[in-house]
Amino acid sequence: MFWMLIVETIAKIRRLSRVQGKSIKAICRELKVSRKVVRKVLRSDETEFRYERKHQPYPRMGAWREELDRMLTTNVAKPRRERLTLIRIFEELRDLGYEGSYSSVWRHAQAWERERGSAAADAYIPLSFAPGEAYQFDWSHEIVVLDGVTTTVKVAHMRLCHSRMFFVRAYPRESQEMVFDAHDRAFAFFRGTCTRGIYDNMKTAVDAIFIGRDRRYNRRFLQMCGHYLVEPEACTPAAGWEKGQVENQVGLVRERFFTPRLRFKTLEDLNGWLADKCVAWAKARRHPEQGERTIWDVFEEERANLIPYAGRFDGFHSIPASVSKTCTVRFDNNKYSVLSSAVGRPVEVHAYADRIVIRQDGVVVGDHARAFGRGKVIYDPWHYVPVLARKPGGLRNGAPFREWVLPSAMEKIRRKLQAADDGDRQMVKILTCVLTDGISAVEAACQEALDQGVSSADMILNILA
Repeated sequence: MFWMLIVETIAKIRRLSRVQGKSIKAICRELKVSRKVVRKVLRSDETEFRYERKHQPYPRMGAWREELDRMLTTNVAKPRRERLTLIRIFEELRDLGYEGSYSSVWRHAQAWERERGSAAADAYIPLSFAPGEAYQFDWSHEIVVLDGVTTTVKVAHMRLCHSRMFFVRAYPRESQEMVFDAHDRAFAFFRGTCTRGIYDNMKTAVDAIFIGRDRRYNRRFLQMCGHYLVEPEACTPAAGWEKGQVENQVGLVRERFFTPRLRFKTLEDLNGWLADKCVAWAKARRHPEQGERTIWDVFEEERANLIPYAGRFDGFHSIPASVSKTCTVRFDNNKYSVLSSAVGRPVEVHAYADRIVIRQDGVVVGDHARAFGRGKVIYDPWHYVPVLARKPGGLRNGAPFREWVLPSAMEKIRRKLQAADDGDRQMVKILTCVLTDGISAVEAACQEALDQGVSSADMILNILA
């Protein structure tokens, strides 16, 4: 009301003088204001007057300003739940001997907040990139429904800085082998790569952060960059604007792609859909700097400046392991079978994004599709066939053979032999031949035996011979 009254009074003074032609004395008498006020209004042509104090005195604050600044700084550094209210800070200051009022503390705190806010409001320089110069990489966490189960997936984002073309792919983890796979699939999608890659200081890439932009990169990460001829560049810690394009992309993809919540049968189905969405989005959206062209048009032009795709990098994460007496190796809370000949000697697990390869002395002794979750055992029944030669009874009740699906003819022979007293031993003889003659030859021999109306192991071995 106070400011509304002042503005209204100013308007009345101006109308009485300029429209009705009344004198200053008459205006003062009618509106009951001083001559000084009327003269100020008429001379300035202003329609509003505001009083702003140029300097706020702190009569009792004095030497307490530094202490109050220290208390405010300490308080704002605490977790939000542990921060003190300003009245509590005032009480603590008063316990130390401060004799001033709460209003002085409040005014000083307001000024401190304004200064702190202005210091935090950094100015940024807009960045410009030449075709093929750089890409940006980052991760985000999204929630989807896979096979009816609500799941949090880790989404890898890569964006070409010049054309703004981007690629996204979902993974169960953010581990190093996932980083390698994401780069390979993105570069294959773009059909090339840039000369420079911009990253945050993710642990799968950076082992140590030094002064400025100096970093000690992970050895395997540098191998990947060397394979694709990329020079890695890490951002300043807490300076997300240095890779602002991909930071903004995370929000865009979350809003446009993952909302409402996506539902797919498998992760591969989800990733196929995401790749199609990347292309459709680029073809439908205008480039932010070249408004007459789409992102896809600029990307097609930029391809000529990309370093040609160098082919897949052997991107695995390697760890040593031991083989149990049940011919299994534990990795990532799951077990994978290996050849029975590997028992008793150390092996090396090569973990890829989608499979597990186990080597011993440079020879592959196990190769499985990777399982995620906990407590799973992944068997390859052929790993246990040499053991069956000594323990043929294991064929009937052994865990690796419980859901074993053999080729059609071999499966028919197996069912026929189950009725024989030594059927398991005969079937083991047939299975052992696969290790030397190959499964195609054994399957053909089994089919020929069936055509002749016989199913004994000796007959099948004669046919093979």
